[in-house]
Amino acid sequence: MEKDLSNYRRVYKKSKLSETTIPKNPMELFQKWFYEVDEFGGDIEPNAMTIATIGTDNYPKSRIVLLKKYTWEGFIFYTNYNSEKGKAIEKNPQVCLSFFWYNLERQVIIKGKAEKIPENLSDGYFESRPDGSKIGAWASNQSEIVPSRQFLDDRLQFFEDKFKNREIPRPKHWGGYIVKPISIEFWQGRPNRMHDRIQYTLQENFEWKIDRLAP
Repeated sequence: MEKDLSNYRRVYKKSKLSETTIPKNPMELFQKWFYEVDEFGGDIEPNAMTIATIGTDNYPKSRIVLLKKYTWEGFIFYTNYNSEKGKAIEKNPQVCLSFFWYNLERQVIIKGKAEKIPENLSDGYFESRPDGSKIGAWASNQSEIVPSRQFLDDRLQFFEDKFKNREIPRPKHWGGYIVKPISIEFWQGRPNRMHDRIQYTLQENFEWKIDRLAP
């Protein structure tokens, strides 16, 4: 099987990025970009991001998760702590997040350290979820090998029956992580592949160093 993709080309010309007009703190720029994508970009899930980890087998692996909150401190998402990604983070909390907002020709690449958020914050978010999502967190032993789809459906039914007409508590193996960035790169597509790449790097005094990277 072979398919030549060499003629897949796109001209990037929707915007530009200049170090003379950007804020000193990258979270301000992230907030601005996220607002623009959310309001005008046309992306169905602008909070979809890739998280890359180094697994317990020492191989890198990336997958899509949903950003649920961002603060001055970092980026928060939720998952099963016993999942493959949870075990990878436990072994090596240094991760990379990335957003690709196709319609506005933008990427954001974040390197940082992941750590669990306080349990009360995970409790609060879990309570806001639909009941179906809550039950799914109980029913799925995420990343484990299962014998069949029927096995999953049976587990779902088991927990639906168990929690029928009852409050559904948060499983202890499920909760949030915050990724505290040490560097954030903003990538804006430009013509002739001369893209704008601005990188913020956190310094020891907690100020951000700003550099332009070659495309």
